[in-house]
Amino acid sequence: MAGAPSATGRQRLGELLARWGLDPVAGLQLVGARRLPATPIDPTVALVVLPEPDAPAEEADGGFAPAVAPGRHARPADPLVTLRALYPHDHPVRRAGGPDTTVGELSAADLAAPLLLAAVPPLAAPASPHALPWIAARLRAPDGCPWDAEQDHGTLRHHLLEETYEVYDALAAGSTPGLAEELGDLLLQVVLHAQYAAERGVFDLSDVYRAIGRKVIRRHPHVFGDVRASTAAEVARNWERIKGAERGEREAPDEGPLAGISLSLPALAASQEMQGRAASLGYDWPDLEGVIDKIGEEAAELLEAGDQAARAEEFGDLLLVIVNLGRKLGIDAEAALRAGNAKFRRRFEGVLAIARERGLELERLTLDELDELWDVVKQREREVKA
Repeated sequence: MAGAPSATGRQRLGELLARWGLDPVAGLQLVGARRLPATPIDPTVALVVLPEPDAPAEEADGGFAPAVAPGRHARPADPLVTLRALYPHDHPVRRAGGPDTTVGELSAADLAAPLLLAAVPPLAAPASPHALPWIAARLRAPDGCPWDAEQDHGTLRHHLLEETYEVYDALAAGSTPGLAEELGDLLLQVVLHAQYAAERGVFDLSDVYRAIGRKVIRRHPHVFGDVRASTAAEVARNWERIKGAERGEREAPDEGPLAGISLSLPALAASQEMQGRAASLGYDWPDLEGVIDKIGEEAAELLEAGDQAARAEEFGDLLLVIVNLGRKLGIDAEAALRAGNAKFRRRFEGVLAIARERGLELERLTLDELDELWDVVKQREREVKA
C-alpha cells in the first residue's frame, strides 16, 4: 500500500484479517492489486490483494519499480495474468465483498474488493521462484531420492556441462518453449550446487543471488551510478577497469585481464573471449584489412612449416586470427562453426541418401561425381527455401 495506512484503514484491515482467520505471524503478503505485476510473490505464503483505485504503479518502489516483476512476461501490467501464472487455476479465492471464486474465474471487477489467496503447497506452485529450492532440499532429505542423496559437486560437473550445451543449442531457435525447458534444466544445476554448499554450511542460494547482484550493479555504474558510457566499447573498457580494481582488492593484481577465462571453455570460445578482452584495452587491429592480411601471412607460414609440430603451431596461429576476424565482424566463432558443422552434416547425409537412391557406392565415386551429388543436395535446399 502506498504510504502509511490511516488509523481507520488499519482497523479495517485488522477486522478483515480476523474475519478470514489470518495470523500475520504465520506469514502474510499484503499487496495492492495494481502492484502485483511488479511484486515478487511467494504462493506458499498467504496473499491478501487490496484494491488501489488511483495508486500509480511507479510508486511501488520509489519510482523505480519495473513494469513487471523480474523474469515475467514483458506484457502490459495485468494483475490477473500475474495471479494465473503463479497459482493453479482452480485455487480458491475468498472475496471480501462476495462469494468465493477461483483464480481462473477472477475478473478485473473482483479487484475492486480485498481478496485472499491461501498458501499453496510448494508442489502445487512450481512457477514460484521459491519452489525449486524447496524441491532440491526435499530431494536431498533423508527420506528423499537415493540417487540425489549420493551426488555432490564433482559428480554433477558433467551434468552441468551437458545442460549448458543444450541451452546453447536451443538458443539457435530464439525464444521458444524448448528454450524455457532447457533453461530450467540449467537452473536446477545451480540450485542443486547451492543446496550442497548449504548442507555444509558454506553458502546458500541467497549468497549466490547476493554475489551476482552486487557484481552486476558494481560493473554497471553507467546504469546504477553516475558514470557515463554511451557506447558498447566504453562499457567494455569500464568493465575491464572495474575487474582490474576487483583483482587488486582481492590482492591478486598479477592475475591480469585474461584471468577468469575457464580452462574448460571450448577453444574457439576461449580464443574469442581472450581476444575480446585484449581488444577492450586497445590491443587490436584498427580495421578488417589488417586481420585479412594477417590471415594471409599465417597461411603462408603454415605452408612453409618444416615438420608436423611446426605445422600444428602455425595452424593454431591461423585459427586464432580467423577467430579474431569473426569477433570484429560480430560473429560468434563457436556458433558459426557449429552452424557450419550442422550444414555439412545435413548436406553429407543428403549425398548419402542420393547415392542410395541411385544404387551408388561412395567409395567408388570420383571427386567430380561426389561434387555432382553435393550440388544436387544444394539445389534441393534452394528449391525448398524458394
